[in-house]
Amino acid sequence: MAKEHSLDISAKIDMQAFKDAIVQAKREVANRYDFKGITCDIDYSEKAKTLTLTTASDNKLEALQDIVIGKLLKRDLSSKVLDEAKTEDSSGGNRRIVYKIVDYIESKEAKKIVAEIKKLKLKATAALEGDHIRVKSKQIDDLQKVMRTIRSMEWDAPLVYENFR
Repeated sequence: MAKEHSLDISAKIDMQAFKDAIVQAKREVANRYDFKGITCDIDYSEKAKTLTLTTASDNKLEALQDIVIGKLLKRDLSSKVLDEAKTEDSSGGNRRIVYKIVDYIESKEAKKIVAEIKKLKLKATAALEGDHIRVKSKQIDDLQKVMRTIRSMEWDAPLVYENFR
């Protein structure tokens, strides 16, 4: 009897690495000369799963975004974990941008991923199981082809491949 192999595709993020990246970004902002004496705030809400950046102008806001995204990338987190919800004016003439933290695959996108796997016409089955997609096959090569193909495509969620057995 042949053993069946499996692979999970999900959008989980390493929350400890995410929190560390935010702490590093706060430290860098505190030490940067161009942010001295102006309002600058990075606020992470774990319950609401949001990240709020507040600063004096649009230019400073862009610099703050670059710092945060750079710190995420250094910790091997995709910049897709941040989904821009809204940019607005805040009190005192400051600018604020609110990001929603993406740690799931939306059902529409999950269905598209499953359809793409089926288009490959491999001996692999893909099924939605809660917050992840489980791909099963008797051959590891088929799972590797699925992983390679899905990685090469552009998706909204930061896909993670895990439990490769």
